[in-house]
Amino acid sequence: MKPLKEVTIYTDGACSGNPGPGGWAAILLYGSHRKELSGAVPDTTNQRMELTAALEALRALKEPCRVKLYSDSAYLVNAFREGWIKRWQENGWRTAKKEPVENQDLWQELVRVASQHQVEWVKVTGHSDDEENNRCDALARAAISRLLKGE
Repeated sequence: MKPLKEVTIYTDGACSGNPGPGGWAAILLYGSHRKELSGAVPDTTNQRMELTAALEALRALKEPCRVKLYSDSAYLVNAFREGWIKRWQENGWRTAKKEPVENQDLWQELVRVASQHQVEWVKVTGHSDDEENNRCDALARAAISRLLKGE
């Protein structure tokens, strides 16, 4: 069996108002290859855009890969690293307070897509000196601008 390709992914989501128009972005890095993705939604939340960025980045991979995914969203990273998702699944997608998990549709799809890869979830500090995270933020905000201009 050949070794998995190692891909580095940076993701970010942004919202103009929360809820409001939102954008997401991802940067995929493999060897000397670089791919930037982004999109926008007219009415959403920042959390949904953070999840969408990770989901769309993983969907863009054409084969199973070893992925290091960087995000400034503690919500996204901790759900995987701290075992929140496992508990939500065991509780029928309910929180510890027995309330339905927010953004369940995106979480379920993200779990499905991420399971095709070996993903390491890495938390980065947002709006700091991480060049790729800052680029993702700029791409997500640009996607919102294009949406608002009707492009």
